[in-house]
Amino acid sequence: MLWVKAFHIIFVASWFAGLFYLPRIYVNLAMVPPGSSAERERLLLMARKLLRFTTLLAVPALGLGLWLYLGYGIGRGPGNGWMHAKLAVVVLAVGYHHTCAVLLRKLIRGESRRSHRWFRWFNEVPVLLLTAAVVLVVVKPF
Repeated sequence: MLWVKAFHIIFVASWFAGLFYLPRIYVNLAMVPPGSSAERERLLLMARKLLRFTTLLAVPALGLGLWLYLGYGIGRGPGNGWMHAKLAVVVLAVGYHHTCAVLLRKLIRGESRRSHRWFRWFNEVPVLLLTAAVVLVVVKPF
């Protein structure tokens, strides 16, 4: 079980590293001056590759978490309300990841009207999600 936990933590940390950086690329894309197509294309290429890589990291993170939950019973039973809250955070993280993909498709098509300030605020969401998940798992407040 400790190996599964260790690799779950590694993949979650790696997945979130991608979620931390991907919206930073969006900030830069929102700031590209009109007519700077080479810079825009370079940033879009980086974003596409990072999204693909981040998605590949999310799959084992979620799979190993499911293994810990179902296979070892971690967080199941009475007195484990923290796990329900953590699972809600995981659902929000997956939703955020999906939203990043939707935003990238809009940026590629040139349909995004979001400002760099909006993307800067959007970029803070994974920090809050990871903080909530770690506190729930370590402190187990309820």
